[in-house]
Amino acid sequence: MRNKGAIIFLTVLFVLISLYYLSFTFVARRIESKALNFAEAKFNALKLNVGEEEKLRIIDSLKTRYLDSMSNQKVFFKYTYMECKQREMNLGLDLKGGMNISLEISAEEIIRSLCNNPMDSTFNAAMEEARTVTKNQTGQNFIEKFGQAYNKIKKPNSPSLASLFITTSNQDKINIKSTDEEVLKYLDEQYEAAISNAFDVLRKRIDHFGVVQPNIQRDVAVKGVFHIELPGIKEPERVEGLLRQAAVLEFWETYNADEIYDKLSEANVIMANIRDTEAKLLKGEQVTEEKPQEVITDVINEDVMVENEDTTKTVEVANTEEKKDENSQITSSSALFERLRPQVNEYQIYGPVVGFAKESDMASIMADLNRESVKRLFPKDLVFAWSFKPLPKAPGYYQLIALKRSKDGGAVLGGDVITDAQQEFGQNRATAEVTMAMNGVGAVEWARITRENIGRSIAIVLDGYVYSWPVVNDEIKGGRSQITGNFTLSEATDLANVLKSGKMPAPAHILSKEIVGPSLGQKAIDASLNSFIIAFIIVFIFMIFYYAHGGVAADIALILNLFLIMGVLASLGAVLTLPGIAGIVLTIGMSVDANVIIFERIREELRAGKNIKSALVDGYKNSLSAILDANITTIIIGIILVNFGVGPVKGFATTLIIGILTSLFTALFISRIILEWMMNGERKITFGNKITFNAFNNVSFKIIEKRKIAYVISGVLIAISLFSLATRGLNPGIDFAGGRNYVVAFKQSFSPEEIAKSLESVYGERPTVKTFGTSNQVKISTKFKINEDNADNLADSLLYVGLKKFLPENTTIDEFFADYCQNTQKVGPTVAKDITAKSIVAITIALILMFIYILIRFRKWQYSLGAVAALVHDTIIVLGAFSLFYSIMPFNMEIDQAFIAAILTVVGYSINDTVIIFDRIREFFGLYKNRSNKEIMNDAMNTTFSRTIITSLTTLLVLVAIFIFGGEVIRGFTFALLLGIFVGTYSSIFVASPIAYDLMKRKEVKK
Repeated sequence: MRNKGAIIFLTVLFVLISLYYLSFTFVARRIESKALNFAEAKFNALKLNVGEEEKLRIIDSLKTRYLDSMSNQKVFFKYTYMECKQREMNLGLDLKGGMNISLEISAEEIIRSLCNNPMDSTFNAAMEEARTVTKNQTGQNFIEKFGQAYNKIKKPNSPSLASLFITTSNQDKINIKSTDEEVLKYLDEQYEAAISNAFDVLRKRIDHFGVVQPNIQRDVAVKGVFHIELPGIKEPERVEGLLRQAAVLEFWETYNADEIYDKLSEANVIMANIRDTEAKLLKGEQVTEEKPQEVITDVINEDVMVENEDTTKTVEVANTEEKKDENSQITSSSALFERLRPQVNEYQIYGPVVGFAKESDMASIMADLNRESVKRLFPKDLVFAWSFKPLPKAPGYYQLIALKRSKDGGAVLGGDVITDAQQEFGQNRATAEVTMAMNGVGAVEWARITRENIGRSIAIVLDGYVYSWPVVNDEIKGGRSQITGNFTLSEATDLANVLKSGKMPAPAHILSKEIVGPSLGQKAIDASLNSFIIAFIIVFIFMIFYYAHGGVAADIALILNLFLIMGVLASLGAVLTLPGIAGIVLTIGMSVDANVIIFERIREELRAGKNIKSALVDGYKNSLSAILDANITTIIIGIILVNFGVGPVKGFATTLIIGILTSLFTALFISRIILEWMMNGERKITFGNKITFNAFNNVSFKIIEKRKIAYVISGVLIAISLFSLATRGLNPGIDFAGGRNYVVAFKQSFSPEEIAKSLESVYGERPTVKTFGTSNQVKISTKFKINEDNADNLADSLLYVGLKKFLPENTTIDEFFADYCQNTQKVGPTVAKDITAKSIVAITIALILMFIYILIRFRKWQYSLGAVAALVHDTIIVLGAFSLFYSIMPFNMEIDQAFIAAILTVVGYSINDTVIIFDRIREFFGLYKNRSNKEIMNDAMNTTFSRTIITSLTTLLVLVAIFIFGGEVIRGFTFALLLGIFVGTYSSIFVASPIAYDLMKRKEVKK
């Protein structure tokens, strides 16, 4: 084997890189384990007499405080705990629990906010028609449909489209003579600006939820739609409200730092006393009454009582970990100025900036400043707020700004007075500046505000964060202002977008959401781990039994393969989901495929009389083409899923692609190095035993001759499937039909019929209720008010009312959703329609690409048509089975995104089998030119029969393990894979090749 040294070097390098990235997960889990041990020990030491739920809450609070204290401590080389946490393996919501939400910025509301006469009858009629036309569609077509509707509806005396949108602030963009196309282009540009600004606002809001590894992305196919994942979120209702609300832009007066610095120093002394007392209490020392009683009370409440605080207001107990004690008890000495720094080196305090701090300290500083004992020191109209951006020369440090309430108790001016804002380069300046314009009311107020604040700063605040605090040089009249500073063009653009958010209120509408409880996530992890271990053991034992020394090499390569998959996932920051774990387990079966192809080829060479060394070389050489063809087709399917899937489906596809690539590397190189090492050690290596070496060797099935029998069998199955699809249809999940899903686990078992009847009395319509996994757990599906954006709370409340009689007495609604409701999911009709369209496109593209790839590789359209016919055959039969049995099987057989992923995986697997057979047929056509097509095809299929059966068998064994032990959530998904691979194996042998033969035969007859 050439370049063996380079391959070994690369392998070691890959292993070390994988180990490095996986180490962050190990370190973070070790710290969290220590935190839990500390919290339990501390709770036991407090000897509190509380209930089990209160005990868990207190322990969770103590654990959180421990982790907060460790957030800035270096725990792994130069990395702190928080940095390790950010780099650990990402777990999806189905494994970790949390919230998945899709939001849309409404084009309709943007147009209405830009219109200068929203009461115009023609305008409103056009808006109504556009709304009707685009109903149940996302907003990407709304502006275009509005323009078409206005042209159709307008009368000779109706205002032109330009006259409806022209203002004094946008005359440089459109004017009274602008065409409809120019106006619609302007509207589209403003909509895009609103989307970009909303994305920035949402991202910043998410950053301050205290969520580790959040994810927000724009939908690449649908304009104005965002997909957000918040793993581990504990207050989904609050988060949902914050994400939905429009951006709030405000202008605030400010204090100068020197006006409050003395009071800030007094606050620092008080905080030092509190931390000193807190440290003594935590160590069990006696506390004297020398300290103010309010300070002692503050500390005891912090240490014992568990408050339902916002994640953004978590109080940090300490910043250091005591090294003496193995239990790592928290010690203190965290006065205010140790975290909030009034001045450091070149960073001089000026204007309203009172100090700066690390991002990880911001929450604890704000909590300390809001203590009653500290708050009373400052003027009543003082409000503290953090800067939006970090210091340019100190990334990770943010400035604290002193704002001043107006007489009305809030901002001095609202952002709704802004009519326009844009970035530009100032005259005779090398830096950018921002120009903003206000309406008449705003201009009057702005003149007064600037007159009263000459020489002081006015803060521009969006969603509670200060974006800029320019100094007023003079009274500004007319409402037009220039904000100057050392702005880069991008910084000026960002500030202009912030100012624009005040004139375009664009609240986000929820298209779909899913809330997964942590207990359901833990069950999924446990079930997946069980299926993973069992599948691994099955394949491990089978390979050694069937291929002897070859099986040992394949198993070692398999272990390395799994390690590399996890390492690559960690290094890419990919999200590991439940279908993703299924993808890894499926990879176990599919990674064996390459080794099976190689080992079967080596067996053929050995039977031909070659020695072991020559057989090994030729086996790897002659199997390369088939292996590459088979795996490239599956990678194509994975790429399609990555581009058209979201959430768990994308996670499955990512894992599948990574698994295929690492499988190729380990099968082609690692297993060969191991076998050559065995051979060089003068060991006698074998690729089977007396039972398995010649298994399937002498088969001589007349597949081509019996093809019509297979056609009849397939025809009957397809006819039954089509009949069932036409009469019974499928059981679409809410991904395709829209609706609400709830998974509820009760303390005991109840009849689904009884639960459905009770819910019907409150919903006014009968929901679907099915047992989900264990007998005491049900899945409830309803379409109650699914088209109403603000009906979520009502639907949740009615669910609680309808199920209250099945719950323990005095169970509150908060306890119900925290302890009993394991999963909440909503998909609006808009998203359902999009998912349906994407699924159809994905399957169509997959079939087209398979046809093209086979045509390129085999240069005969007959092969392509035979392969695609087999894929259509497989898809129809799997769909038919789900249509026939969805009301009979004891597990979920809904058609959802995961099912589409399963169908596409089956397409990839089936084409994999087919390509292997076609590859051998092509080889035999080159070797045996004097034989007939029938003879060549029969011989080729018989020689690959062993590989086809063994590969399918190992994959089916793995899927059976997932199906039985993998948990209820993915049982339907796994069943689709099981059925599809069984049917796909059949069609590769009895459908694809026979159809290709008949098409070739017809061509020969014509000749």
